Amino acid sequence: MKAPGFKKWFAALPTLNQPQRLRVLEALRPAAGLHQLLALIDQVRAPGRHCPHCRCAGWQRHGRANGLQRYRCRQCRRTFNDLTGTPLARLRLRDKWLDYLNALLASRPVRAAAEQLQVHRNTAFRWRHRFLERVKDDRPACLNGIAEADEMFLLESQKGSRKLDRAPRKRGGAAGRHGISRELECILVARDRSGRTIDAATRRGALNKAQLERHLLPYLDRQVLLVTDAHAAYRAFARAHGIAHQAVGLRAGERLRREAAGAIHVQNVNAYHRRLREWLARFHGIASRYLPNYLGWRRALDGAKVTSADQLLRLAIGPIHSER
Repeated sequence: MKAPGFKKWFAALPTLNQPQRLRVLEALRPAAGLHQLLALIDQVRAPGRHCPHCRCAGWQRHGRANGLQRYRCRQCRRTFNDLTGTPLARLRLRDKWLDYLNALLASRPVRAAAEQLQVHRNTAFRWRHRFLERVKDDRPACLNGIAEADEMFLLESQKGSRKLDRAPRKRGGAAGRHGISRELECILVARDRSGRTIDAATRRGALNKAQLERHLLPYLDRQVLLVTDAHAAYRAFARAHGIAHQAVGLRAGERLRREAAGAIHVQNVNAYHRRLREWLARFHGIASRYLPNYLGWRRALDGAKVTSADQLLRLAIGPIHSER
Protein backbone atom coordinates (compact mmCIF):
# COMPACT_ATOMS: atom_id res chain seq x y z
CA MET A 1 0.00 0.00 0.00
CA LYS A 2 1.31 3.44 -0.90
CA ALA A 3 1.81 6.04 1.82
CA PRO A 4 -1.20 8.28 0.97
CA GLY A 5 -3.54 5.30 0.93
CA PHE A 6 -2.14 4.00 4.20
CA LYS A 7 -2.56 7.38 5.92
CA LYS A 8 -6.19 7.55 4.79
CA TRP A 9 -6.85 3.98 5.99
CA PHE A 10 -5.07 4.58 9.29
CA ALA A 11 -7.03 7.81 9.93
CA ALA A 12 -10.29 5.88 9.55
CA LEU A 13 -9.46 3.36 12.29
CA PRO A 14 -11.10 5.38 15.15
CA THR A 15 -14.43 5.24 13.28
CA LEU A 16 -14.57 1.42 13.37
CA ASN A 17 -17.04 -0.22 15.72
CA GLN A 18 -15.97 -2.97 18.12
CA PRO A 19 -16.66 -5.99 15.84
CA GLN A 20 -14.75 -4.30 13.02
CA ARG A 21 -11.80 -3.56 15.31
CA LEU A 22 -11.70 -7.18 16.42
CA ARG A 23 -11.66 -8.31 12.77
CA VAL A 24 -8.74 -5.96 12.02
CA LEU A 25 -6.79 -7.21 15.03
CA GLU A 26 -7.44 -10.83 14.08
CA ALA A 27 -6.27 -10.15 10.51
CA LEU A 28 -3.07 -8.46 11.72
CA ARG A 29 -2.23 -11.11 14.33
CA PRO A 30 -0.45 -13.58 11.97
CA ALA A 31 1.76 -10.83 10.53
CA ALA A 32 2.62 -9.59 14.03
CA GLY A 33 3.41 -13.13 15.13
CA LEU A 34 5.64 -13.69 12.11
CA HIS A 35 7.55 -10.45 12.74
CA GLN A 36 8.08 -11.44 16.37
CA LEU A 37 9.23 -14.92 15.34
CA LEU A 38 11.76 -13.67 12.78
CA ALA A 39 13.17 -11.15 15.27
CA LEU A 40 13.55 -13.90 17.89
CA ILE A 41 15.27 -16.28 15.44
CA ASP A 42 17.75 -13.55 14.50
CA GLN A 43 18.37 -12.74 18.19
CA VAL A 44 19.06 -16.37 19.08
CA ARG A 45 21.31 -17.21 16.13
CA ALA A 46 23.24 -13.95 15.68
CA PRO A 47 25.87 -14.37 18.47
CA GLY A 48 27.30 -17.65 17.17
CA ARG A 49 26.24 -17.54 13.55
CA HIS A 50 28.41 -19.72 11.32
CA CYS A 51 28.13 -21.80 8.19
CA PRO A 52 26.32 -25.08 8.95
CA HIS A 53 28.16 -26.79 6.09
CA CYS A 54 31.82 -26.09 6.96
CA ARG A 55 31.51 -24.39 10.40
CA CYS A 56 33.27 -21.26 9.15
CA ALA A 57 32.38 -18.07 11.07
CA GLY A 58 32.93 -15.84 8.02
CA TRP A 59 29.77 -14.95 6.06
CA GLN A 60 28.14 -12.16 4.10
CA ARG A 61 24.49 -11.25 3.53
CA HIS A 62 23.04 -12.77 0.40
CA GLY A 63 19.47 -11.53 -0.06
CA ARG A 64 16.27 -12.77 1.54
CA ALA A 65 14.04 -15.76 0.86
CA ASN A 66 10.70 -16.65 2.46
CA GLY A 67 11.07 -13.84 4.97
CA LEU A 68 14.47 -15.02 6.24
CA GLN A 69 17.83 -13.35 5.68
CA ARG A 70 20.17 -15.56 3.67
CA TYR A 71 23.95 -15.66 4.06
CA ARG A 72 26.85 -16.89 1.92
CA CYS A 73 29.88 -18.54 3.49
CA ARG A 74 33.16 -16.86 2.62
CA GLN A 75 35.00 -20.17 2.66
CA CYS A 76 32.81 -22.83 0.98
CA ARG A 77 30.59 -20.27 -0.83
CA ARG A 78 27.41 -22.15 0.03
CA THR A 79 24.32 -20.26 1.18
CA PHE A 80 22.27 -20.76 4.34
CA ASN A 81 19.80 -19.07 6.67
CA ASP A 82 19.36 -19.15 10.44
CA LEU A 83 17.25 -22.32 10.29
CA THR A 84 19.54 -24.33 8.01
CA GLY A 85 20.72 -27.45 9.80
CA THR A 86 18.02 -27.25 12.49
CA PRO A 87 14.90 -29.44 12.77
CA LEU A 88 12.81 -26.41 11.77
CA ALA A 89 14.42 -26.00 8.34
CA ARG A 90 11.88 -25.97 5.48
CA LEU A 91 8.85 -25.93 7.80
CA ARG A 92 6.16 -23.65 6.42
CA LEU A 93 3.39 -21.47 7.93
CA ARG A 94 5.84 -19.65 10.18
CA ASP A 95 3.16 -17.15 11.17
CA LYS A 96 1.54 -19.98 13.17
CA TRP A 97 4.67 -21.23 14.94
CA LEU A 98 4.35 -19.13 18.10
CA ASP A 99 0.71 -20.14 18.49
CA TYR A 100 1.72 -23.77 18.08
CA LEU A 101 4.47 -23.39 20.67
CA ASN A 102 1.87 -22.07 23.09
CA ALA A 103 -0.20 -25.17 22.32
CA LEU A 104 2.84 -27.29 23.23
CA LEU A 105 3.19 -25.40 26.50
CA ALA A 106 -0.46 -26.20 27.21
CA SER A 107 0.17 -29.90 26.32
CA ARG A 108 -2.67 -29.90 23.82
CA PRO A 109 -3.31 -33.14 21.87
CA VAL A 110 -2.63 -33.19 18.14
CA ARG A 111 -6.23 -32.79 16.96
CA ALA A 112 -7.00 -30.01 19.44
CA ALA A 113 -3.88 -28.09 18.39
CA ALA A 114 -4.70 -28.60 14.70
CA GLU A 115 -8.22 -27.30 15.20
CA GLN A 116 -6.98 -24.28 17.14
CA LEU A 117 -4.44 -23.32 14.43
CA GLN A 118 -6.59 -24.35 11.46
CA VAL A 119 -3.98 -26.76 10.09
CA HIS A 120 -4.19 -30.45 9.19
CA ARG A 121 -3.68 -32.91 12.03
CA ASN A 122 -0.70 -34.44 10.17
CA THR A 123 0.92 -31.00 10.10
CA ALA A 124 0.35 -30.59 13.86
CA PHE A 125 1.86 -34.03 14.50
CA ARG A 126 4.89 -33.36 12.29
CA TRP A 127 5.46 -29.98 13.93
CA ARG A 128 5.28 -31.54 17.40
CA HIS A 129 8.22 -33.82 16.79
CA ARG A 130 10.25 -31.30 14.78
CA PHE A 131 9.99 -28.79 17.62
CA LEU A 132 10.80 -31.45 20.24
CA GLU A 133 13.77 -32.91 18.35
CA ARG A 134 16.29 -30.79 20.26
CA VAL A 135 14.20 -30.16 23.37
CA LYS A 136 14.84 -33.78 24.38
CA ASP A 137 18.60 -33.08 24.46
CA ASP A 138 18.33 -30.22 26.96
CA ARG A 139 19.64 -31.85 30.16
CA PRO A 140 21.54 -30.62 33.23
CA ALA A 141 25.30 -31.15 33.20
CA CYS A 142 25.23 -33.35 36.30
CA LEU A 143 23.27 -34.38 39.38
CA ASN A 144 24.70 -33.30 42.75
CA GLY A 145 24.21 -34.09 46.39
CA ILE A 146 21.61 -36.81 46.92
CA ALA A 147 20.32 -38.20 43.61
CA GLU A 148 17.41 -40.61 43.48
CA ALA A 149 17.05 -43.07 40.61
CA ASP A 150 14.26 -45.47 39.77
CA GLU A 151 12.66 -46.97 36.69
CA MET A 152 9.06 -47.08 35.50
CA PHE A 153 7.47 -49.15 32.75
CA LEU A 154 5.02 -48.39 29.96
CA LEU A 155 3.38 -50.84 27.61
CA GLU A 156 5.38 -51.03 24.38
CA SER A 157 3.53 -49.41 21.46
CA GLN A 158 4.05 -49.55 17.70
CA LYS A 159 1.31 -47.00 17.07
CA GLY A 160 1.46 -45.74 13.48
CA SER A 161 3.70 -48.57 12.23
CA ARG A 162 2.70 -50.34 9.04
CA LYS A 163 4.46 -53.56 10.06
CA LEU A 164 4.42 -55.02 13.58
CA ASP A 165 6.99 -57.38 15.08
CA ARG A 166 4.26 -58.96 17.24
CA ALA A 167 0.59 -59.90 17.04
CA PRO A 168 -1.70 -56.82 17.07
CA ARG A 169 -3.69 -56.08 20.22
CA LYS A 170 -6.74 -54.01 20.94
CA ARG A 171 -6.25 -50.37 21.82
CA GLY A 172 -5.60 -49.95 25.52
CA GLY A 173 -4.60 -53.61 25.86
CA ALA A 174 -2.34 -55.13 28.46
CA ALA A 175 0.90 -57.09 28.36
CA GLY A 176 0.49 -60.80 27.74
CA ARG A 177 2.92 -61.68 30.54
CA HIS A 178 2.85 -60.75 34.20
CA GLY A 179 5.68 -58.71 35.69
CA ILE A 180 8.56 -57.12 33.78
CA SER A 181 8.93 -58.49 30.26
CA ARG A 182 9.99 -57.51 26.75
CA GLU A 183 6.48 -56.14 26.24
CA LEU A 184 7.24 -53.16 28.50
CA GLU A 185 9.35 -50.10 27.77
CA CYS A 186 11.71 -49.21 30.62
CA ILE A 187 12.08 -45.51 31.50
CA LEU A 188 14.94 -44.57 33.81
CA VAL A 189 14.52 -41.34 35.80
CA ALA A 190 17.10 -39.77 38.11
CA ARG A 191 16.55 -36.54 40.11
CA ASP A 192 18.60 -34.74 42.68
CA ARG A 193 17.03 -32.83 45.57
CA SER A 194 17.27 -29.51 43.69
CA GLY A 195 14.94 -30.82 40.95
CA ARG A 196 17.49 -31.43 38.17
CA THR A 197 16.24 -34.39 36.16
CA ILE A 198 17.80 -36.97 33.85
CA ASP A 199 15.64 -39.49 32.03
CA ALA A 200 16.10 -42.07 29.30
CA ALA A 201 14.12 -44.71 27.47
CA THR A 202 16.39 -47.73 27.96
CA ARG A 203 14.43 -50.04 25.60
CA ARG A 204 12.29 -53.03 26.48
CA GLY A 205 12.67 -55.29 29.49
CA ALA A 206 14.40 -55.02 32.85
CA LEU A 207 17.06 -52.41 33.58
CA ASN A 208 20.67 -53.63 33.60
CA LYS A 209 24.12 -52.35 34.56
CA ALA A 210 25.20 -51.56 30.98
CA GLN A 211 22.18 -49.29 30.48
CA LEU A 212 22.97 -47.45 33.72
CA GLU A 213 26.52 -46.89 32.50
CA ARG A 214 25.25 -45.52 29.20
CA HIS A 215 22.42 -43.29 30.42
CA LEU A 216 23.19 -42.37 34.05
CA LEU A 217 26.95 -42.47 34.68
CA PRO A 218 27.86 -39.43 32.49
CA TYR A 219 25.53 -37.23 34.56
CA LEU A 220 26.58 -38.18 38.10
CA ASP A 221 28.88 -35.91 40.10
CA ARG A 222 31.86 -37.66 41.70
CA GLN A 223 30.61 -36.83 45.20
CA VAL A 224 26.96 -37.79 44.58
CA LEU A 225 25.05 -40.12 46.90
CA LEU A 226 22.90 -42.39 44.73
CA VAL A 227 19.66 -43.54 46.39
CA THR A 228 17.67 -46.32 44.71
CA ASP A 229 15.51 -49.32 45.48
CA ALA A 230 17.12 -52.72 46.06
CA HIS A 231 17.43 -53.62 42.36
CA ALA A 232 20.66 -55.58 41.87
CA ALA A 233 21.64 -53.55 38.77
CA TYR A 234 22.04 -50.35 40.82
CA ARG A 235 24.19 -52.12 43.39
CA ALA A 236 26.48 -53.63 40.74
CA PHE A 237 26.68 -50.29 38.89
CA ALA A 238 27.61 -48.33 42.02
CA ARG A 239 30.20 -50.88 43.12
CA ALA A 240 31.87 -50.98 39.70
CA HIS A 241 32.31 -47.18 39.53
CA GLY A 242 32.96 -46.34 43.18
CA ILE A 243 29.72 -44.39 43.62
CA ALA A 244 28.30 -43.92 47.13
CA HIS A 245 25.03 -45.85 47.17
CA GLN A 246 22.13 -46.37 49.54
CA ALA A 247 19.24 -48.72 48.82
CA VAL A 248 15.71 -48.45 50.22
CA GLY A 249 13.94 -51.76 50.80
CA LEU A 250 10.56 -50.92 49.31
CA ARG A 251 9.42 -54.54 49.20
CA ALA A 252 10.19 -54.88 52.92
CA GLY A 253 7.98 -51.86 53.62
CA GLU A 254 10.80 -49.35 54.10
CA ARG A 255 9.91 -45.91 52.72
CA LEU A 256 12.22 -43.52 54.56
CA ARG A 257 15.48 -43.80 56.47
CA ARG A 258 17.25 -40.91 58.17
CA GLU A 259 21.04 -40.85 58.17
CA ALA A 260 23.80 -38.28 58.63
CA ALA A 261 23.83 -37.58 54.86
CA GLY A 262 20.10 -36.74 54.91
CA ALA A 263 16.77 -38.41 54.30
CA ILE A 264 17.18 -41.63 52.32
CA HIS A 265 14.14 -42.26 50.12
CA VAL A 266 13.03 -42.35 46.47
CA GLN A 267 9.79 -40.42 46.96
CA ASN A 268 11.02 -37.49 44.86
CA VAL A 269 11.62 -39.59 41.75
CA ASN A 270 8.46 -41.66 42.33
CA ALA A 271 6.41 -38.46 42.48
CA TYR A 272 7.90 -37.51 39.11
CA HIS A 273 6.84 -40.92 37.77
CA ARG A 274 3.27 -40.22 38.88
CA ARG A 275 3.21 -36.78 37.23
CA LEU A 276 4.67 -38.25 34.04
CA ARG A 277 2.02 -41.01 33.88
CA GLU A 278 -0.82 -38.56 34.47
CA TRP A 279 0.52 -36.21 31.80
CA LEU A 280 0.99 -38.98 29.20
CA ALA A 281 -2.57 -40.23 29.75
CA ARG A 282 -4.03 -37.26 27.83
CA PHE A 283 -2.41 -38.51 24.58
CA HIS A 284 -4.17 -41.91 24.73
CA GLY A 285 -1.05 -43.92 23.95
CA ILE A 286 2.21 -42.84 22.35
CA ALA A 287 4.46 -44.74 19.97
CA SER A 288 7.58 -46.10 21.66
CA ARG A 289 9.83 -44.62 18.97
CA TYR A 290 8.72 -41.11 19.99
CA LEU A 291 9.11 -41.73 23.72
CA PRO A 292 12.39 -39.70 24.07
CA ASN A 293 10.63 -36.65 22.60
CA TYR A 294 7.80 -36.90 25.13
CA LEU A 295 10.26 -37.34 27.99
CA GLY A 296 12.08 -34.17 26.93
CA TRP A 297 8.76 -32.34 26.55
CA ARG A 298 7.65 -33.28 30.06
CA ARG A 299 11.07 -32.47 31.51
CA ALA A 300 10.89 -28.97 30.02
CA LEU A 301 7.44 -28.36 31.50
CA ASP A 302 8.06 -29.87 34.95
CA GLY A 303 8.66 -27.28 37.63
CA ALA A 304 7.85 -24.46 35.17
CA LYS A 305 11.34 -24.70 33.67
CA VAL A 306 9.99 -23.47 30.32
CA THR A 307 7.11 -21.01 30.60
CA SER A 308 7.02 -19.12 27.29
CA ALA A 309 6.95 -19.79 23.57
CA ASP A 310 10.20 -17.81 23.23
CA GLN A 311 12.05 -20.19 25.57
CA LEU A 312 10.67 -23.24 23.78
CA LEU A 313 11.72 -21.85 20.40
CA ARG A 314 15.26 -21.28 21.71
CA LEU A 315 15.41 -24.94 22.69
CA ALA A 316 14.01 -26.05 19.34
CA ILE A 317 16.64 -24.09 17.42
CA GLY A 318 19.45 -25.28 19.72
CA PRO A 319 19.68 -26.29 23.40
CA ILE A 320 20.36 -23.30 25.66
CA HIS A 321 21.10 -25.12 28.93
CA SER A 322 22.51 -28.48 27.89
CA GLU A 323 26.28 -28.79 28.12
CA ARG A 324 26.41 -32.06 26.20
